[in-house]
Amino acid sequence: MRIGIVGGGAAGLMAAATILETAPDAELFLVERNDSLGKKVIISGGGRCNVTTGIQDVRTVLTKYPRGGKFLSKAIYHFPPADVYAWFEAHGVPLKTEEDMRVFPQSDNGKDIVAVFENLFRESHVELLLNHAVESISKTKKGFVLNFKDGEPLEVDAVVLTTGGQAYRQTGSTGDGYAFAISLGHTITKLAPSLSALYTRDTWPANVSGLSFEKAEFRCVRAKRYAFTGPFLFTHKGVSGPAAFALSSLVAHENYDVRDPLKIEIDVFPDISVEELVEQIELKIEQEGKKSFLNVVGMVVPKSLTEIMLRELGINGGIHAAEAGRKSVTRCAEWLKAIPLSVVARGAGDEFVTAGGVDLDEVDPQTMESKVCPGLYFAGEILNIDGFTGGFNLQASWATGRLAGLSIGEKAGK
Repeated sequence: MRIGIVGGGAAGLMAAATILETAPDAELFLVERNDSLGKKVIISGGGRCNVTTGIQDVRTVLTKYPRGGKFLSKAIYHFPPADVYAWFEAHGVPLKTEEDMRVFPQSDNGKDIVAVFENLFRESHVELLLNHAVESISKTKKGFVLNFKDGEPLEVDAVVLTTGGQAYRQTGSTGDGYAFAISLGHTITKLAPSLSALYTRDTWPANVSGLSFEKAEFRCVRAKRYAFTGPFLFTHKGVSGPAAFALSSLVAHENYDVRDPLKIEIDVFPDISVEELVEQIELKIEQEGKKSFLNVVGMVVPKSLTEIMLRELGINGGIHAAEAGRKSVTRCAEWLKAIPLSVVARGAGDEFVTAGGVDLDEVDPQTMESKVCPGLYFAGEILNIDGFTGGFNLQASWATGRLAGLSIGEKAGK
């Protein structure tokens, strides 16, 4: 059996490795448009490669996907984070789980993860077609033909499309796979950037750029169901960090721009009520009543943010704290529990994944094989699956790539 895997990212690498394990006699062609494998894998997690999540409970893991969680169930139960962890360690890469439950190589070097596959392929009969850009894929009576921009066509019995989405275009994820899928009878759902920074119409975040909070709740005013709690930081253009990325994922298909901004609220004290925050501030006022209101509130909240808050609320921060009055304190507490921002854009080019992709109704979740084009398989980000930051997207790629590889390996072995 001749198998063509188009795309040398996480899903393609794992599909190829799995076919090697299960059908060692198959003729395997791994096609990659770049000059090396796994470019996006290497740069993920800031170059450290957030391999998977440390969360062991699969049901909990499946809740981390705004789109595709139900579809992923079979794949992730079959190759859960614990098994991904064990697989890489068995292939010579020691891993570690950090406090935030992200899993990395102990070396903090994403190249070590890709090297596992490079070594496997070097010692096998896998034919690596690097610097090969597929121009089109056509279905024939016998199988498929991969047509390249340069070079001879390649005839295969089965194809695995693992071309990724259209995030991180510099790594080759330019969305070509969507065109191939459409040409073979598939539907592509609406596409949007996900896990991106949020740019605001408000300019004041630039004055506190770099200020971070370990825990805050992000809420979408337009659609109350969209909320996420986690770390974030202010940037020169708005907000970034895990909580901002997650909200961007949840609202990926919401339309917003300068004329119609997406109003959000940030609660930087998510674990206490407005009344409890008022009490905290008033306690400081009792202790430091002779100091300015700005300085006293600045003992509870970073002073740089306090200055902005008082300006936004029109409260004089120069008066003695004891003269501020409960109304001013309450207004401050309410602002900190719902900092208003108007989002006008996503961080262009910063998105880590693409929301949307091949319609999941057209793919068999038990095998990753197309329901409309027998012999065609999908894995990874080309599917309408995306997760929050924290190793969930790579986990989905490893798991779907593994399942596609097992499915093909079983057929090839017959």
